Amino acid sequence: MEFYRYPLSRLFDIPQIITIHYFEYGKDFMFEGESHDFWEFLCVDKGQVTVTADRNTHILQKGSIIFHKPGQFHSVATNGIIAPNLVVVSFVCNSPAMQFFEDKILHLGEPERCLLATVISEAGDAFLTPLNNPYTCQLSCNPRQRPGAEQLIQLSLEHFLISLYRKGIASAPDMQPAKSVKLKQDDETFRRVHAYMEARLSQNLTLDEICRDNLIGTSQLQKLFRSKCGSGIIEYFSHMKIIRAKEMIREQNMNFTQIADALGYTSIHYFSRQFKKITGMTPSEYSLSIQMLAEGPVR
Repeated sequence: MEFYRYPLSRLFDIPQIITIHYFEYGKDFMFEGESHDFWEFLCVDKGQVTVTADRNTHILQKGSIIFHKPGQFHSVATNGIIAPNLVVVSFVCNSPAMQFFEDKILHLGEPERCLLATVISEAGDAFLTPLNNPYTCQLSCNPRQRPGAEQLIQLSLEHFLISLYRKGIASAPDMQPAKSVKLKQDDETFRRVHAYMEARLSQNLTLDEICRDNLIGTSQLQKLFRSKCGSGIIEYFSHMKIIRAKEMIREQNMNFTQIADALGYTSIHYFSRQFKKITGMTPSEYSLSIQMLAEGPVR
């Protein structure tokens, strides 16, 4: 019997990455803009930003993504109130299907969020270049990166584009990928519990309180958060507090003592220890890093 080697088609092919960024901007940051001969997308992970693409101006909220085609001038600015978190990825892709993304603003679902999280996670391992410098022009390879890190970035980005493309061209319900009832229920539960905790960042919640108020069993809730986030729910809640603390530091409306008090910490010293444990920096060091970022690149 003679076997046929079937040639697999590729909807999207990303042979080269230019930059991968995860920015935590201050509330008054502005990037004056640029244009280049490769693709770039900007996704709002938290907060809100104003993006200019050629002559068009857009206000992007959490979960929105905009694509900039090669040669398109684009800039970004915060609104002086909210300190946003942004993902920006630039890459080479000459696939004809990329035309679909021209002048598009799309919204991410949970699958796309997970894929983008994988890209950021693997980039932190694959490259020595800090991911939080908006002026980076060249990535530096980490010789000790985990096996396959760069390939996972490529595959995850291509999967990311395919997922957005499929959602975008689906014109009828029966064309959309089926999702099991169990997965839908898990997603709804996760969003509900996440919103519950986000509204109570000033409190010191216990596992029993969270389960009681959300009518869910302890083991079920822990299993859900470990599958979604890779951590227990109380650890996740601690990270949520620090994420909010970082936003408040960047917004510059409160000092560290006020921030600690607003987030329910028993003392400024405990807040500082928790902040450094999770971020690797003290609140003062983090604040200084944001100031240096706002001052722009060293000439």
